[in-house]
Amino acid sequence: MTLALDAQHTALVLIDLQRGIVSRDTTPHTSSDVVARGAKLARRFREIGATVVLVHVAYSADDGDRLKPMTDAPPAISGPLPPDWSELVPKLEQAPSDIIVTKRQWGAFYGTQLDLQLRRRGVRTIVIGGIATNFGVESTARDAWERNYQMVFVEDAMAGISEEAHHFAITNIFPRLGIVRSTEEILGALRPKARAGKR
Repeated sequence: MTLALDAQHTALVLIDLQRGIVSRDTTPHTSSDVVARGAKLARRFREIGATVVLVHVAYSADDGDRLKPMTDAPPAISGPLPPDWSELVPKLEQAPSDIIVTKRQWGAFYGTQLDLQLRRRGVRTIVIGGIATNFGVESTARDAWERNYQMVFVEDAMAGISEEAHHFAITNIFPRLGIVRSTEEILGALRPKARAGKR
């Protein structure tokens, strides 16, 4: 299948590339590699006039909006968080044109303006990456699929807490929600916005 992505209707959505999360060990790609590839994609998306969305997770000062259900496994995040925990990493080179989305849970749609901002810009296709593959990325992707967005997953611009979990999502979940490609394949598929005809 030949992939073509037009800037007018495509957005890059990067999940949780923030100080407190990229500091964790990830696999099969290191968090530094994920950030580097995400930044490379973001630069190209900006160059051609496509939408870039940077998502991070943060909680209120009293921690009252953090989910705390009873679970069999310990929560991935617990205890007091450092002041800079939710800050997006500088290597993303955040630009004024970027949309910044703050979420309070794994997925980036519920309780945010993500869907509104994408639809008002005419976005129909989401190129997605970030950390972690089977938490923030997968939760956001499932919600996007239910909202009828075309999904493109950047396999080498995302990583999991375990290699097994990452590969399970890549091989079993994401191919049913969209298509899986590499950073270089995405870059090769991007098409700039068409220029308006002269009057």
